[in-house]
Amino acid sequence: MACNGNCSTCGSDCADRKQESLLAELNPKASVKKVIAVVSGKGGVGKSTVTAMLASAMAKRGKRVGVLDADITGPSAPTAFGVTECRGATEEGLYPAMTPGGIQVMSINLLLDNSTDPVVWRGPVIAGAVKQFWTDVIWEDVDYMFVDMPPGTGDVPLTVFQSLPVDGIVIVTSPQDLVSMIVTKAVKMANMMHIPVLGFVENYSYLECPDCGKKIEVFGKSKLDQVAAEFKLPVLARLPIDPNVAQCYDNGQMEQVNTDKVSAVIEAVEKA
Repeated sequence: MACNGNCSTCGSDCADRKQESLLAELNPKASVKKVIAVVSGKGGVGKSTVTAMLASAMAKRGKRVGVLDADITGPSAPTAFGVTECRGATEEGLYPAMTPGGIQVMSINLLLDNSTDPVVWRGPVIAGAVKQFWTDVIWEDVDYMFVDMPPGTGDVPLTVFQSLPVDGIVIVTSPQDLVSMIVTKAVKMANMMHIPVLGFVENYSYLECPDCGKKIEVFGKSKLDQVAAEFKLPVLARLPIDPNVAQCYDNGQMEQVNTDKVSAVIEAVEKA
């Protein structure tokens, strides 16, 4: 019988079932209902910006939202939301930072003495830190947690997919020639881990002329539709190059960004 990734409906004692034992225990004081990983096959596609937009959009719908910044060597979630420190710790765990809009954020940059200090750790240590963000942090009644993943298919993505109960994956990409190969790698890894891919978000899809409204394809014609058709997955959003979004990100004001363009992504997340 083909594996559908749902071990609760199967009585077989297969290798995939043994993977269930790798799931890390959530902090006893924490509560997280749904986990969505935001991934990219390569860096530089604006994955962290998309993560912040999705978190903000979901919070605007009245949901309690958390952002787990799993990009240990390139953490940027605190910058996006304008937070600088956690809310303290007890023997029971660590309380994440809280944004003005009520989004809970956990990132390695919230624990460093200086946010510009590099994290010079080997892969297993980095992966262990991400796991601790799940086991040691007191996430308070989170309806949707968005995990901002590092690019690629290395130690940290593998740790997240094996240790956290990920309900779905959103793949962020850009309109470049190598997108087919990179996106294919990301989709295949998700399939190997039996985690559903909810769809694609193409970032930097176009630039809209402020004078005439014409859409200029700065990075050339998109190849994403071909890849999406191959895997029978939807393109949920095409986001423009927007200086206002970049400015809000740099100023820690991502909660003020217009999130209408990611509404289809949010609807897919809610159905996951």
